[in-house]
Amino acid sequence: MFKKILIANRGEIAIRIIRACWEMGIKTVAIYSEADKKSLHATLADEAYCVGEAPAIKSYLNMDAILKVAKKADVDAIHPGYGFLAENAEFAKRVIEEGFVFIGPNPEAIKSMGSKINAKKIMKKAGVPLLPGSDGAVEDIDEAIKIAESIGYPVAVKASSGGGGMGISVAYNKEELIDVIESARNIAKSAFGDPTVFIEKYLENPRHIEIQLLADKHGNIIHLGDRECSIQRRHQKLIEEAPSPIMTEELRERMGEAAIRAGKAINYDSVGTVEFLYQDGQFYFLEMNTRIQVEHTVTEQITGIDLVKAMIRVAYGEELWLDQEDVKFNGHAIECRINAEDPLNDFAPCPGKIKLYRSPGGPGVRLDSGVCGGAEIPPYYDPLIAKLITYGNSREEAIVRMRRALREYVIVGVDTNIPFHRAVLEEENFLKGNISTKYVERNMPKLKDKILKYGLELRDLYSAVSEKVFEKNKAIAAAVGGLNMYISQIIKKNDERK
Repeated sequence: MFKKILIANRGEIAIRIIRACWEMGIKTVAIYSEADKKSLHATLADEAYCVGEAPAIKSYLNMDAILKVAKKADVDAIHPGYGFLAENAEFAKRVIEEGFVFIGPNPEAIKSMGSKINAKKIMKKAGVPLLPGSDGAVEDIDEAIKIAESIGYPVAVKASSGGGGMGISVAYNKEELIDVIESARNIAKSAFGDPTVFIEKYLENPRHIEIQLLADKHGNIIHLGDRECSIQRRHQKLIEEAPSPIMTEELRERMGEAAIRAGKAINYDSVGTVEFLYQDGQFYFLEMNTRIQVEHTVTEQITGIDLVKAMIRVAYGEELWLDQEDVKFNGHAIECRINAEDPLNDFAPCPGKIKLYRSPGGPGVRLDSGVCGGAEIPPYYDPLIAKLITYGNSREEAIVRMRRALREYVIVGVDTNIPFHRAVLEEENFLKGNISTKYVERNMPKLKDKILKYGLELRDLYSAVSEKVFEKNKAIAAAVGGLNMYISQIIKKNDERK
């Protein structure tokens, strides 16, 4: 097995990988930007190295700096986590060329899914269901109009190189399409350096359901069930659960088989996810994420399979240790992404310093966090603070536990979306499983009052807690100050050692 792994990421996913490595007896190397010098992931790793300035392009996206650290630290392999360089085929190739193992799929598989147009062509050949639309890039307006009229409005114009919901525009008629094509091309060129766009039928009220894959380097591939990821803002997921409330054994089998066909079509050999849109009993290929997903946690909870350890094992060359029939699904799990953002201000990011932090616990509660009290939430990266996961024997039990955990979760110093999650976990449509990718925009008007209510409650609670802690317990505060000074000295010595 690997002796030392470099983690080319930050925050909670870096800590998640560190924990898996600890349990496997593998030493870890963290990288950090100047903004993350005092971050938790850099503190927990066996070694930590600065790779550049705060902006990601100068640090977490700096391939040369990361590979230089990998050589200096004499690691065996590099785990990219998610985001940043995780789906960058060039980085995976360079990692291998420099003599390290890339803990992820082969570069060719990553590259094949990097272009949505190319991905659709591969999926069509593999017999994976696709939405009606253009077979390739749309070159001019007349062609776009012809395609749109043949499949019927509304249509979605998408950037071929887009990701995370960026580069998607919708047209409901010919006039809108003419404007949207030009706009989509400009956005695609600006955001991704590639103006190529294509057209698909736009579904008005779909669910976002994905299938988790696990494959090795010996041609074996299985699926680990489904996840419901429909509750989103700006195409970014907020709440995920496994299994989907509408899932049946027959539907899971069909979607699982389609996902496996997709994986086999590109010789996939790691942990990955095939995403589908589902509406009116039919599902359609959306994209394939050639990396670990943020929401992998809920799959781990209902299957008992550690996906990060699995990635490491198959990257080392091990054959799959289980067959499809060995995979069992037990209970229900829900994940809430805890972000530093204001849900009443279009989920605008709210960077800042966490002044007080108390995590939830108890039966069926898991917290994958990247912060602690005193941590800074920098403005340069995704505002994700933590992932709160609850498990129950039923969906109802998982929901009740999530409500309790959200009430216990205390974060002072930055605005968070905890009030939003509390409101959703009590909303009638969510409780009934009547959700879609349009859930947030359609339900936000009736959620606002409760979001405001819970936000004010939390502020009152935080004020009371702060007053008791900082005004009445001055002796404790003085002791904490002395302890902080001692900890600072230890950190300083560690910095000098590193």
